[in-house]
Amino acid sequence: MTETMPPPLFDPFAPGFTDDPYPQYATMREQAPVYQHPLGFWLLTAYDDVSWLLRAPGLSVEDDNVAADSLLRQLREEVYGDGAPRASALSMLDRDPPDHTRLRKLVSKAFTPRAIQALRPRITDLVDGMLDDMAAQGRVDLVDALAFPLPFRVIAEMLGTPPADHERIRQLTGTVVRSLEPIADPEVIQAILDADEEMSAIAAEMIAWKRANPADDLLSALIHAEDDGDVLDDDELVAQTLLLYIAGHETTVNLIAGGTLALLRHPAQLALLRTDPALVGNAVEELLRYDSPVQASRRITLEAVTVGGIEIPAGAFVMASLGSANRDESFWGLDADEVRLDRDNARQHVSFGAGHHHCLGASLARLEAAIAFEHMAGRFPGLALDGDVVWNGRINLRGPAHLPVSVS
Repeated sequence: MTETMPPPLFDPFAPGFTDDPYPQYATMREQAPVYQHPLGFWLLTAYDDVSWLLRAPGLSVEDDNVAADSLLRQLREEVYGDGAPRASALSMLDRDPPDHTRLRKLVSKAFTPRAIQALRPRITDLVDGMLDDMAAQGRVDLVDALAFPLPFRVIAEMLGTPPADHERIRQLTGTVVRSLEPIADPEVIQAILDADEEMSAIAAEMIAWKRANPADDLLSALIHAEDDGDVLDDDELVAQTLLLYIAGHETTVNLIAGGTLALLRHPAQLALLRTDPALVGNAVEELLRYDSPVQASRRITLEAVTVGGIEIPAGAFVMASLGSANRDESFWGLDADEVRLDRDNARQHVSFGAGHHHCLGASLARLEAAIAFEHMAGRFPGLALDGDVVWNGRINLRGPAHLPVSVS
């Protein structure tokens, strides 16, 4: 008689999970907030534990530090072989100090708060132009009409990239970010590797073009960024360029589309924003909390740690569920599953991570979303859902793929 394994408590492949993972997160917070999956990785779902993990010193983000006998590491090596996306391993997102400190310092020189605020007029022009187009059409897919093209245009203009096939790049980046998902399909794996290689080649061409045509832009600044004689080498430059290009739009599209959907599903809150546009800054924080554009972050233990009274061994791959922490009733209160744009502590969400790896582009995402939400709410008093929402099917960079709306 063969024994059948009970289904894991955390099952991102369960039907409906990518449409709405929050009921599963609630179950985990109640039954096993510090959970070891049968595949060997750990998952934290409570706010206090997630917040601690993101800030804790002495943890790693480098996959080489996962224990050699880890089932998760063995599965990844079986799936990817020697071909794991190479550029991502050189980006600051995937490096520990001192490499991370050095890379972030160089990139930050070209990503100052003053530079972001200087973008406000341009972002406003872009938003208003896109809203004009939406008004002319009457019914649009908000993802195609605003949520995707706005951050894509902004990051491309910030970088100063040469004219490119934006639709092709959109397809490629959408494939590359699937490397953040648990995948076993060999065809999908190969597609990710191919897309990563093609995007790396595109980034290298952009950098070569920019060396010959320097300007007052982010890519030129990255090429010339220097700190006591330290500069980015060619492979590091490609990796940071890809990180900024991809992270600069793949996450914000989820914030704008997911935030708009949340407002449409909470019409009293949308009405509140129209009545009090000054609320928009806090509204962005609450919408980030309510439906995090990035659902999880990871750390690797270098020594045994104790979380919630449970010991996690050295070499463990630990996922921090940002989406779950942002809905933890023990921190947020009994209305954690509701949108409340005037929530006092909304900014304490963990959607941008924390610690060394706090999102460098957080201020840009906040600015883009604030302008988009304020202008859209004010421009379209009759903004309404006009069809079925289709989610993108992703577990981590989760958001609407299609959001049909009518405007008036």
